[in-house]
Amino acid sequence: MRIESDSLGTKAVDDAAYYGIHTERARENFPVTSRPVDGRLVKNLILVKEACANANAETGRLAADKHRMIVGACEAILDDFDRFASELRTPAIQGGAGTSTNMNANEVIANLAAEMAGAKKGTYELIHPNDDVNMAQSTNDVYPTAGHMALVEYTTDLLDQLEKTASSFLKLAHEHRFSLKMGRTQLEDAVPTTFGKEFHAYYRVLMRDYKRIEAASASLLEVPLGGTAIGTSICATQEYCDAVVPELRRLSGMPLTQAEDLSDAVQNTDCYVALSSAYKNLATDLIKITNDLRLLGSGPQAGLHELELPKVQAGSSIMPGKVNPVIPEVCAQVAFQVVGNDAAIALASSSGQLELNAFEPVMFNDLFEDASLLRGALLTLKKNCLDHLKVNEQRCAEMAAHSAGLATALSPTIGYRAAAKIAQEAVATGESIEVLLKEKINIPDSKIKELLNPQNLLQPANSSVKLETATMLKR
Repeated sequence: MRIESDSLGTKAVDDAAYYGIHTERARENFPVTSRPVDGRLVKNLILVKEACANANAETGRLAADKHRMIVGACEAILDDFDRFASELRTPAIQGGAGTSTNMNANEVIANLAAEMAGAKKGTYELIHPNDDVNMAQSTNDVYPTAGHMALVEYTTDLLDQLEKTASSFLKLAHEHRFSLKMGRTQLEDAVPTTFGKEFHAYYRVLMRDYKRIEAASASLLEVPLGGTAIGTSICATQEYCDAVVPELRRLSGMPLTQAEDLSDAVQNTDCYVALSSAYKNLATDLIKITNDLRLLGSGPQAGLHELELPKVQAGSSIMPGKVNPVIPEVCAQVAFQVVGNDAAIALASSSGQLELNAFEPVMFNDLFEDASLLRGALLTLKKNCLDHLKVNEQRCAEMAAHSAGLATALSPTIGYRAAAKIAQEAVATGESIEVLLKEKINIPDSKIKELLNPQNLLQPANSSVKLETATMLKR
């Protein structure tokens, strides 16, 4: 064991550890979750450290030998992140606004740089975590910058899967554009539609979600790097502030820009609320869609059974042959979690006081979880449900033919009163609308077929179908 010291005293640290006393204290202080800080945030934080070192060297503040050592350590970590992942592990939810994670990165970079130069870990004589690795920086600008970058990466992956899943609905819409079914309002029979229209509506709402998430993610490309502690750039030079974000943009390949108002960018977290809201919107739409799929696939004998959902696993330990809609179910549960996380993010954002919000760790944790869960839900929905979904066209056609809802389409032709009587009798007798029209209304068979033609049921009223004498009920 080696003994390290800080402003609070001394502490023993494992000789083999690249991390130091600050990391050791964090692991002891925050045993609230076994989940470590997200790997993407940590990787981007290391990239931020490299950009800061380059900017400090460019402006002449960081000596050339120290610059080489810091950059060498950063690149070694990024080239073999798995080797250092266990060293770069502070709890995902932590006090201190992310300071523990920032110091963890500083310590690992400093100790690795020292080791690469032949020195012992923990001495910090060649490279100091604060003076050198953290030069011209604060947790309050580097940590959220890394968080922004990680969120952009997570959101890019989510949007890619969202587009693929939405495209599956578009494909289904094309395949079933002529598949007639009864539409329903308030779970009661309404008027005819097609599965093509139903699937296309799902496609459209998901693509609106895509645009909302894309817009919210774009705002994260503006970062607070250079603002240091509270946006006043204390301990940093103007030359460094001008150079650091362009350098990070070059290293990352992301079109990052420095926030116009660094004080605003350091203390306000509305960009996370906006992204969370866009995630929540997708989640609520996913709940609606998957509930529809479960309802339309219910049965197979005592339910609607308009859809045949893929059978992916046995559904009961006691009921033989039962199969449950587990894919829509898991998607809905993911969505519930995202909605709950949105509430936590709103509370965390609104609880920031004065010049800093100390609750970014939980906001990042929940946003990373949201993006990852939603992507997984959309992936399994596409792969294990939509790609093998079948429409029970015969069942749908039979229900449409016997539904009193068809009477609505007849109102312009035979009048509301006559249509209501036809509807009531259809419900009472179970007879089809076509048969009742032939029995009760003075309309030629050819006109009945024209009235009930699916194209006429689904398009704006065709004036050629109207009959002046059609409202006369047979005596």
